[in-house]
Amino acid sequence: MSRAAVEPDTAATGSRQLSTRSIIAVLALCGTLVSLQQTLVLPLLPEFPQILDTTPENASWLVTVTLLTAAVGTPIVSRLADMYGKRLMMVLCLVAVIVGSGIAALSTALPLVITGRGLAGLGTCLVPVGISIMRDHLPADRVGSGVALMSATLGIGGAVGMPLAGVIYDNLDWHALFWVSGGFAVVMLALVLRVVPESTVRTRGSFDYAGALLLSVALTCFLLAVSKAGAWGWTDELTLTLLVVSAAVFALWVPWELRSGQPLVDIRTSTRRTVLLTNSASVLVGFAMFTNFLTSAQQVQMPVESGYGFGLSVVDTGLVLLPAGLLMVAMSPVAARLIRVYGPRLMLIAGAVTIAAGFVLRTFLHHSVLQVMIASGVASIGTAVAFAAMPTLIMRSVPITETASANGLNTLLRAIGTSTASATVAAVFSGLAVTIGGQSVPSFGAYQLMFWLGTVAALGGAGIAAFIVRPAAAAAEVPAGETAPERHEVKSQGTGRELIVRGSVTDTADRPVRQGVVSVLHTDGRHVDWGRTDNEGRYALALPGAGRYLVVASADGWAPQSGLVDLDASGIDTIRMHRRLTLTGRVTDDGQPLDGVMLSLIRHSGEYVASTHSDRDGGYEIGLPPPGRYVLTAVDLGHDRTRSRAVQVASTSTTLDIDLQTGVPPRDTSTASGVGAEVGR
Repeated sequence: MSRAAVEPDTAATGSRQLSTRSIIAVLALCGTLVSLQQTLVLPLLPEFPQILDTTPENASWLVTVTLLTAAVGTPIVSRLADMYGKRLMMVLCLVAVIVGSGIAALSTALPLVITGRGLAGLGTCLVPVGISIMRDHLPADRVGSGVALMSATLGIGGAVGMPLAGVIYDNLDWHALFWVSGGFAVVMLALVLRVVPESTVRTRGSFDYAGALLLSVALTCFLLAVSKAGAWGWTDELTLTLLVVSAAVFALWVPWELRSGQPLVDIRTSTRRTVLLTNSASVLVGFAMFTNFLTSAQQVQMPVESGYGFGLSVVDTGLVLLPAGLLMVAMSPVAARLIRVYGPRLMLIAGAVTIAAGFVLRTFLHHSVLQVMIASGVASIGTAVAFAAMPTLIMRSVPITETASANGLNTLLRAIGTSTASATVAAVFSGLAVTIGGQSVPSFGAYQLMFWLGTVAALGGAGIAAFIVRPAAAAAEVPAGETAPERHEVKSQGTGRELIVRGSVTDTADRPVRQGVVSVLHTDGRHVDWGRTDNEGRYALALPGAGRYLVVASADGWAPQSGLVDLDASGIDTIRMHRRLTLTGRVTDDGQPLDGVMLSLIRHSGEYVASTHSDRDGGYEIGLPPPGRYVLTAVDLGHDRTRSRAVQVASTSTTLDIDLQTGVPPRDTSTASGVGAEVGR
């Protein structure tokens, strides 16, 4: 029997004790670096055509390429972090930022600067990986505050980036922008190597190269179409072609991921109610957040003659936006405390509603810079709360071995929301422009429209979050045969450590059972953790400590197994699924058994599933297919007779008798599968 190793997940590397505060501070600064990379070139975008001797459309690739590499790299890097180490992938991402910044700083040719910016875009991957490191290494009571602070630093980095870029450009060469960002990345690399420990929580197996390629193509086509539609036109052939290609590749990618034993993105986990609704809300909240940032930055820079602008410089604009960024950081401990008291679901709703309130205020408070700052600040408070709640919801709902990839998907969807906001703002502002003093500027009606679109998006995110199941009611969302995945925060007697238990699930012939689910509960019914088996039948679970637990294993086509087990350093035996669920019955002719009759099972939609023949007593047996509607056909070749019957398969063994004599009704019954104490030490 194979036994799972129980590994203590510790916040120490060698003999060096690592401070919780230091880990939080370093990871939060990594979040600042990410947002700094995204905003540092924005103020100079109008100057780059002249600096690099190119067109404005070509210069816009300095922003577009960062968006593309961040979107493509985030799910890939996040999955690799789960498999090969989270700190390792953080180091590689920081190296990419350093190399990219160096290339851009040493170049004067547009292609090389774009290449450098593309490498720097991989820095976005630091956010989901950093959040997952917090989940692995911080005490449970500090995870919320750490996640909230890291989410908030995205705001301050964006606010600091604009005035910093203006000051650097006014006093130094434009290359200094990239020297500063690269130098910051060097400092962060040294701090990560010194302070951040490597995680012992790993997902074993092989990387899903085909899934990564398909997702990369789909995301690139979609985001390229969205980001360039303003310049190309939404009805341009290239824009439409890219959108069609993206949809077609996504249609291939989803079934591929469902069939893969070790997918890049676990679609089954991602479509669970809590994860799906949180990710859906993230798109809308991301749209609202970036709409607030863009409209605030542009409104205060508009000429005074427009009737609503204040003619501020880039540096002054950054100083105006800086309080909102600082407010997000100040709100992070408050958001963490509110999440602990009221739960992340309610705080996601409250944060989204607060963002909507900020947009409503912006439609009325626009007569002074202070009024714009106040209204924008209200939306920033809501953003801080919502952004802190989303990763918490995700981490409570996925296995510990998938925290990086799950947070990576959530970060990606937020990025899709921000990209859509950028394209929408560009389209609205260009479509509702007026000419003032020979200069084309957006009308105030364009701003009002974006304020209301931001309000609708934020309220839509709140409405979606309202349907997230509360932890106490999480069992309602669980498919038959599985255990609720909603994770409760667990502590290990104040040590902040967890036992990482690894094991495997096989059949009686020691063949691995793929896509099975193993759950661990306290003996009072509180959920601890769950994991899905990979192609080799392996899984990993995080326990708060040694003790007696209820272990439940289930898989499509198998009767679930359960048992009360004392888990400690000696591990857990391999779980063997010994009882197949089946579709059985008898084939008769006017009540008399028929042997040798061929039986074919197909889906209601026509896809072939399985075939078999009846035995001497007319009996047959087919392994139970996944739940759904099927058609079972009996074929008596000796007498050229056939008979078909519809059957609804659930997660229990089913019996369906067929009589080939016309007029004799079939018998269709279902038998509940038994549950025995088959899991143990």
